[in-house]
Amino acid sequence: MQFGIIGSGSWATALAKILTDNGNRIQWWMRNEESIAFMQKRRHNPHYLHGAYFDPSLLQLDSDIQKVVTDSEVLVIAVPSAFVEQTLAQIPPALLKGKKVVSAVKGILPSENELMNYYLAKHFDLPLTDYFTLLGPCHAEEVSAEKLSYLTFSGTELAVTSAIAAFFKTDYINTVVNNDVLGVQYAAVLKNIYALGAGIAHGLEYGDNFLSVYIANSANEMVGFLKKINEPDPCVPDTHNYSASVYLGDLLVTCYSLYSRNRTFGNMIGKGYSVRAAQLEMNMVAEGYNASKCIHLMNRQMQAEMPIASAIYEILWEQLPASEGFKKIETFLV
Repeated sequence: MQFGIIGSGSWATALAKILTDNGNRIQWWMRNEESIAFMQKRRHNPHYLHGAYFDPSLLQLDSDIQKVVTDSEVLVIAVPSAFVEQTLAQIPPALLKGKKVVSAVKGILPSENELMNYYLAKHFDLPLTDYFTLLGPCHAEEVSAEKLSYLTFSGTELAVTSAIAAFFKTDYINTVVNNDVLGVQYAAVLKNIYALGAGIAHGLEYGDNFLSVYIANSANEMVGFLKKINEPDPCVPDTHNYSASVYLGDLLVTCYSLYSRNRTFGNMIGKGYSVRAAQLEMNMVAEGYNASKCIHLMNRQMQAEMPIASAIYEILWEQLPASEGFKKIETFLV
């Protein structure tokens, strides 16, 4: 399979490292010509994961996204959800015909408030059988350091999903396969919201005891939402294991890890930063911010019990003081 990567941030760079460490020659779209020139000369991304070095003979770098799409069989999309639509707008729909698309996006597309698979079906006529997800728990920084990590690949056809996953298995990456295409994506969205809340709690100087209770309740809230997604027909049982790494594991690491952007962003909010000030300070995207609004709007119809996510939405979008929001959350925890 010929892989193409769309994106140039830390997660895209980590995925490029995994593929090229396995000897795969990849197409790689970067929008910045200066970054491309730097990569060709210095062999690492000038802005992210400076410790990840590449063999230039395995990289076909290009700022022409249409060329990268044309020359690839499998496209790995790894850009923040807020920028997916403007990035994909550069691609004529016909170019995606017959391609496999692997989404490494960890959020909902905000303008249409929908998952990537729905967006691609609507605008590119991409069938769900050609759509796959690539999710954690996995931090780009630990991939760069080659610390053992796990990636979960989801798709409707397990044989094809397994074949794609095999290209990513290395000495420091183990791969897991499942068929819960919708559930794993919503879990990735929700864990960012709860991790942002974990950061707020830390900024407010709550301790580890409280945080453990908060995360346990967040996990329970997340499962309730996922069951509503996966059980539209009450006669069809939901058999997914929500204690698996792509659900509970990803929630835990995103809430606890110092690498977590969402935890870092939330910590600033808890310490009194405004949303805008925290965004400027980080200069990186915390997916949980937009996700909190998307899930809030979606849940108006879903009507899942989500008091924790709702309180975090109020803190971020309705100017509820963080301390007051967490006093509310305290009353929900069991």
